[in-house]
Amino acid sequence: MSLEKVREYLKKYNKDNDILIMDESTATVELAAKALGTEEARIAKSLSFYNSDNAMIIVVAGDAKVDNKKFKGKFGFKAKMLAHEDTVNFTGHAIGGVCPFALPENVDVYLDISMKRFDTMFPACGSSNSAIELTLDELEKLSQCREWVDVCKNWE
Repeated sequence: MSLEKVREYLKKYNKDNDILIMDESTATVELAAKALGTEEARIAKSLSFYNSDNAMIIVVAGDAKVDNKKFKGKFGFKAKMLAHEDTVNFTGHAIGGVCPFALPENVDVYLDISMKRFDTMFPACGSSNSAIELTLDELEKLSQCREWVDVCKNWE
C-alpha cells in the first residue's frame, strides 16, 4: 500500500519507473547496502521524530547518527524518535520503508549534510524491499525538504 502511494507520488516527477524492487529485505541500512551493492553510507536513512503534535523526518547518510546536542540546538527540543506504533500513523509508512515521499502535509522533511559527500543516495520507497537512486538535487526536490541541516555525528 505504502509503496503504491510512493509510486503514485513519484509519477509526478517521472520517477515512478526508477523504483528498485529487491527480492531481499532493504529494511535496515546493512540489508539495503547489501541488496543494492553499495556502501552503507550511501543508504539514505529516513529517521522519524516527534515534532510537537506532528512528526518530522530527517534523512541522513547510512553511517551517520543523530547528535542530540546539535538536534536540540537546531530545533529547540530534545530528539525523540517515533514509537513503533506511531510511525505508520504519523508518516503513512511502516518501519523499514519510511521514506521522505508521499508523506502527510504536516510532516516536515529535513536533509542532513552527512549525505553531501556523495553524488547519489538510495532512500527507501515505502516498503521494506524498495529503494530509488537519486542525486542530491533530486532528493531535495522530490522530498520537498524544508532545508539542509547539520544534526549528525560519526560520519566525518
